[in-house]
Amino acid sequence: MTLFRSTTTIGVASAMVASTAFTLNDVGIKFLSGDYALHQIVFFRTVIALSLTLGIIIPLEGGFHLLKTRQIKLHLCRGLSVVFANMVFFMGLAALPLSEATAIFFVSPLVITLFSVLFLAEKVGLRRWCAVIAGLIGALVIIRPGSDAFQLAAILPIFAAVAYATLHMLTRTMGRIEKASTLAFYTHFTFLLVSGTIGLVAGDGQFATSIHPSIDFLTRPWVMPPTRDLWVMGGVGVASATGGYFITQAYRLCEAALIAPFEYLALVLAIFWGITIFGEWPDFWAQTGIALILGSGLFVIWRESVLNRRLASERPMPRNR
Repeated sequence: MTLFRSTTTIGVASAMVASTAFTLNDVGIKFLSGDYALHQIVFFRTVIALSLTLGIIIPLEGGFHLLKTRQIKLHLCRGLSVVFANMVFFMGLAALPLSEATAIFFVSPLVITLFSVLFLAEKVGLRRWCAVIAGLIGALVIIRPGSDAFQLAAILPIFAAVAYATLHMLTRTMGRIEKASTLAFYTHFTFLLVSGTIGLVAGDGQFATSIHPSIDFLTRPWVMPPTRDLWVMGGVGVASATGGYFITQAYRLCEAALIAPFEYLALVLAIFWGITIFGEWPDFWAQTGIALILGSGLFVIWRESVLNRRLASERPMPRNR
């Protein structure tokens, strides 16, 4: 039991560190989204993140032999899932307030909970189902389909949430035999391949359009950033490396349904950054939806603290090797 509690504490702490890093990553990308192409930002971010992973994280976890794997196809599927999740979320972020985009994205715990039942045979009770459904209702309140306030860009974080859930189901499966640094390396490597390929094809701006901020963000040509923006891109890379490693560690060590609620910290921070940095105050409906999502998340956390310790201790994940 002591071993399980230690593993759970590390997993939860890792999720909270990752959530903080990811919101800083989102702030940086939103700040840059008006002047640079998404694939250019992602490419520069990935170069920094991959360098940190190879230069610091992998040596600390045991060395470069960790890059050897027999699951290259699963790594590719996992990498493509996270690339798709990031790309569509950031496209939405270019047109939506930070807090609203993040809140809509938090249908992902509902999808993760569903996937954990379908694919990992994890047990989820009726009360937790009710809580995550309440969170989904909160997302719908923010999106307001059918109203004048509805934006097509609001659908993009939902696509991101589904891809994100797929990513973490693969993490949960692969984490039984792969270390967090190995998973992080192949994720960053996939980002590098995809963003670099898009840059070679569309980096000259031949597909550029001003139809919509989200589309413009994807098709804009590459330009040379000034020193200030290079520092921001570097910070985004550090945040990406930190978040990618720690969220992978969290889902390796703990039940998917336990870790997912702790990612709600990102929603709280997104509201804070949105107000303090971008001057984005959520309106009444956004506040209502965010409150529903936060409330359901807090309830799930409480239920996990009561029930999930006994369940997970019956079949704990292997410790970090």
